[in-house]
Amino acid sequence: MTLGLINANPVVHAKKERVARTEDLHADDAHPYSLEQLSVLSEESITVDDKLGRILITFTPTIQHCSMATVIGLCLRVKLKHCFPPHYKVDIKVSPGSHASEESVNKQLNDKERIAAALENPNLRQLVDECLYSNEL
Repeated sequence: MTLGLINANPVVHAKKERVARTEDLHADDAHPYSLEQLSVLSEESITVDDKLGRILITFTPTIQHCSMATVIGLCLRVKLKHCFPPHYKVDIKVSPGSHASEESVNKQLNDKERIAAALENPNLRQLVDECLYSNEL
């Protein structure tokens, strides 16, 4: 685990006005900004097809070598698991060209066995829970 911030001075964007939500996803408590404010995730990068029961999320890490990319993807997957019926198929990918290990990250984020193994790791599970629920306390 890295000590200190990977991207200490991120570009911060304004949040879009929309219907009130109960929470925002934060990838790192050291940064008080949501993934939307960091332009990691946007409304336009999320596709939900209710007829086919599919969700596609494409996110953009703040830097090419972002070590939090797999954690962000895992957090998104866990959050969606709690928000949508279990029959929905979820695909999560980093934006093309946005990460130095794009193919590897995408493979990890969409492999059921790797996801299950990651969530069985108590330290990683705690990190995911902190990212998802720290601002709800």
